[in-house]
Amino acid sequence: MTVSREVRLISRPVGTPVPGDFELAAVDVPAPGPGEVQVRNHWMAVDPAMRGRMSDAKSYIPPFTLGAAMEGPAIGEVVASNDAGFAPGDVVFSRMGWREAFNAPASALKKRDCSVLPEQAYLGFAGMTGLTAYAGLFEVAALKPGDVVFVSAASGGVGSNVCQFAKLKGHKVIGAAGGPEKVAYLKDVLGVDEVIDYKAEPSLTKALARAAPEGIDVYFENVGGDHLQAALAIANPRARFALCGMISQYNATEPSAAPRNLMQAVVKSLRLQGFIALDYFHLEPALIRDVTSWYQDGKLAQAETVYEGIDRALDGFFGLFSGANLGRTLVRLG
Repeated sequence: MTVSREVRLISRPVGTPVPGDFELAAVDVPAPGPGEVQVRNHWMAVDPAMRGRMSDAKSYIPPFTLGAAMEGPAIGEVVASNDAGFAPGDVVFSRMGWREAFNAPASALKKRDCSVLPEQAYLGFAGMTGLTAYAGLFEVAALKPGDVVFVSAASGGVGSNVCQFAKLKGHKVIGAAGGPEKVAYLKDVLGVDEVIDYKAEPSLTKALARAAPEGIDVYFENVGGDHLQAALAIANPRARFALCGMISQYNATEPSAAPRNLMQAVVKSLRLQGFIALDYFHLEPALIRDVTSWYQDGKLAQAETVYEGIDRALDGFFGLFSGANLGRTLVRLG
């Protein structure tokens, strides 16, 4: 019998989540039953979108069940198998994060080839984070030659991939991030053309106007509020906005005051399209092909903030909303 620790949601947060909304529990994991595989997780990822599942509001994915282990993307190793398709030593992706070990039906697992890419890449640029960036940039925003791209939360897990993918395709990229460390990373490591430290700017709209005197053609939205207002103001006619997320709103208990200039979408004939990466799995083969090539050529970096152990997983989650994390937030489990 294997013992595993897991993080459970025990009450639904109102506003910003607090430690008392969760508990860390130990459970016994028996030998896998027929058609089941036992996995010990090596890595799990922490996403802002998990905040939505802590609410019981109707959404595109069911809410977390109170008193049960939460779910999230994870990479692990098969340690026992009762299914012919998996063998001990296989590296697998699952949605069974927030726990150290588990049994699952074989259908819940996907094998991952780690002969070229490191394991954690499948939680970053080769995983849902990368697919979100890839789908939003190339299909939703329909990136075209010569486009100027503005990215909010540019140093985050998704945003840093958007910046790199657009740069690798030869585009001018403007990123917004908060604080000198994140600004330096975007400039010095990712090669972003113009970086706005929104925490140091009295007017994000004026800062974006200086950074993009020619206007912007694509906006990749991760923040909402003042960032969306600035993008609407500086957008060129017929610009395309890929609305991925609005982290500034996730813990809000009152409606945001911004944007106050949504009429710009009408007068400039803008296209604002929200999207969910789950609808774009048809792009996964192209994503894996491209990121593997770029990684082998040394052209792709993955910013990571790593927390050690399941007991630090909530620290990683809280850090998403305090601005403490750079890039993809990962928890190393073993």
